[in-house]
This record gives sequence, C-alpha cells and structure tokens, in this order.
Amino acid sequence: MTKFVAFLRAINVGGTKIIKMDDLRKMFESFGLSNVQTYIQSGNVIFEAKESAGLEAKIEKHLEKALGYKVETFLRTMDEVKKIAGKPAFEPQGDETLHVVFLRSRQSVDKKSEQNLLSLGSEADDFVIKGSEVYNLRRDRDKSIFSNNFIEKILKVEATTRNITTLRKIIEKYK
Repeated sequence: MTKFVAFLRAINVGGTKIIKMDDLRKMFESFGLSNVQTYIQSGNVIFEAKESAGLEAKIEKHLEKALGYKVETFLRTMDEVKKIAGKPAFEPQGDETLHVVFLRSRQSVDKKSEQNLLSLGSEADDFVIKGSEVYNLRRDRDKSIFSNNFIEKILKVEATTRNITTLRKIIEKYK
C-alpha cells in the first residue's frame, strides 16, 4: 500500500464548497481507500491505496457524484510531499511565507506561460517552478500579487495552493 495526500482545490474557502472533514473522510473510505484521515479544514486527505494509476481522476469522479460539483484533486505520494517540503526552492525568513502550488504536471504548462510567471518576480514575490509545483516566496503580503487564481490565470492550468507549514505538519503527523 502506498500513502497518498490528496489536496482538494477550493474546499471550505470563502464560504463555498463546505464539506465537513468527517464527511469527506467517509466519502474517501466509500471509494475503497484505506486508513483515511483529514488534516485541517482546507481539503487535505491522507490515505492509502494499492493502485495509483488513474486514482486522481477516480477520486474527482467520485467526489463530483457525491457532492454534485467538481472538486479538482491534486494527488501526491507521501514520499513526494516529503521531498517537496524537505527541499523547497526557498526557505522563508522572518515574516516571509512560502506557498507551494500543486499542478497536474509540469507538461501541462507551456514555456511561454512559465516565462510569464517567472518574469513577475519582484521585491514582494519570487516564483520558481520545480517539478509539478510552483513555489511562491512572499516577502511582502501587502504588495504581493500571488493567489491561486493568479497562478491558474498566468499558467492556464488548474492548481491548488498550500503553505509550506501545512505540508510540514502533514508530514510530521502522518508520515
């Protein structure tokens, strides 16, 4: 069995797509997944599964059927999450924050869109694409241009974002 983390996009944000974590856990169990646990209210589901082929699409299909709306799901193995959080493109200092934006795959981003994003680095924000993730180092929250919707618009792909602290706490609690 492989341990996975499903990062669900736009769950319990801004008063929309509200899902109780206990209900979400039960849904994942009903999909045939094992040892299902959730972490905080923002759609982080940790579970084990035998097969990984097509699992992301399968989860999305089951969630849409259960909830009545599409929930974009970004799946990583726990080992991948450990690598992402253990060797990030930046290490925040002081008041800086580091966000990790999960993409479906690096291949889904065209070179021009990637160049556009990287060119927007500033005193407030810095961006790096590493693997299937975008790292945003936010130095100045008030002047920052970063948001998940901003990344999706620039890269023309679906994405979901987590703070590096959240990733590290998931690893610590569920490794």
